[in-house]
Amino acid sequence: MRSLKKYYFILAALNTLATTWYANYIFFFLHDQFGFGNRQNLWVSALYGLVYIPAAVQCGKFAQRRGFVTSLKVGFTGLTLSMVLGAFLRGTIVGNLFALVAYTVALLFIWPALEALVSENETQAGVQHNVGVYNCTWAFGAAIAYFMGGSLYDRLGYGAVFWVPAGVFAFQLGIAVWLGKQKGRGARGGEQHAGETPAVPGHPEETAFHQKIPPKRFLQMAWLANPFAYVAINTVIAVIPGIAQKFQLSPTRVGLFCSVWMFARMGTFALLWQWRGWHYRFRWLLCAFLMLIGSFMLLLLANQLWVVVLAQIFFGFAAGLIYYSSLFYSMDVGGETQGEHGGLHEAAIGVGVFAGPAVGAAALQWLPTNSGSGVFAVSVLLVCGLGGLIGLRLKK
Repeated sequence: MRSLKKYYFILAALNTLATTWYANYIFFFLHDQFGFGNRQNLWVSALYGLVYIPAAVQCGKFAQRRGFVTSLKVGFTGLTLSMVLGAFLRGTIVGNLFALVAYTVALLFIWPALEALVSENETQAGVQHNVGVYNCTWAFGAAIAYFMGGSLYDRLGYGAVFWVPAGVFAFQLGIAVWLGKQKGRGARGGEQHAGETPAVPGHPEETAFHQKIPPKRFLQMAWLANPFAYVAINTVIAVIPGIAQKFQLSPTRVGLFCSVWMFARMGTFALLWQWRGWHYRFRWLLCAFLMLIGSFMLLLLANQLWVVVLAQIFFGFAAGLIYYSSLFYSMDVGGETQGEHGGLHEAAIGVGVFAGPAVGAAALQWLPTNSGSGVFAVSVLLVCGLGGLIGLRLKK
């Protein structure tokens, strides 16, 4: 039922607002409440990624088998309960970690299902259009949430990190229940099960067949590159409180100066949505990966705030192109198993969410006197990823 598509985009925007607020400012909460530094916050981010990986795979399969809207209802229920739990247990470190784990599992019932819903029963042109709208929608929500989140954190206090998302998730649960009723009255496209025939063609766009390498290789390369983008992203997110301390920025000013890369990513999504010349062309993915490494190091090692802001522009472009590649190829090559492919796309993100912070935290654990050891260790990991990407491209 295409008339319901706009509600999927609304859910994507609202979910990004709430999850960006919690997943980013929880590190400020841990810093202020328990005195966590870069090393401890990186370990927490690594825990988040470790749980994210298997949850993404299994929740993607659940959505494909049980229905996408059913998956949304389960996810929003779990997200609401995890935030309420976190609010009551926020005085203890163990309670916060338990709430984070519950939040992570519940979250993965949402994203694979939404990614599949915006693309199901669409032509190739429809998939391209809807993936573009979807990316711009959630990226705008993330940028606004981070931009305004610091000010809200200063004004509303620590508890708002949990209560604000809980309210948004509860509202989304109501929308998901209503969507289930609407689908029950019409075509049950969002409740597709194995054996049903989707309207999406089971092959990629025509451009893919005019390249020297097969379409699935582009999907594999994008799935390899995207985790490394999140290696960089989640390392940056976890150490933002440290950057704020370095430049003596309040949370409000952090929202102003450290959300630049999110707006750059959103602009990149809009550009890639309208211009499709990057589809199935390796050089764009390669350039983005190189830019990711350079801007990551510059962002975290710069001693002047204007350099940090400038580096974020390139960082946002690189992260945006790599993410868009992964999701687009997952949907374009995915065919009739978009729910499972969406889950694999998210699982690949989880690998990066875990690996980057884990490497950075381990480096700081072993070399505590060298404050830049974490940055260099993660940079080496990114260079290894670049080597893997080139090796995959050259593979016969």
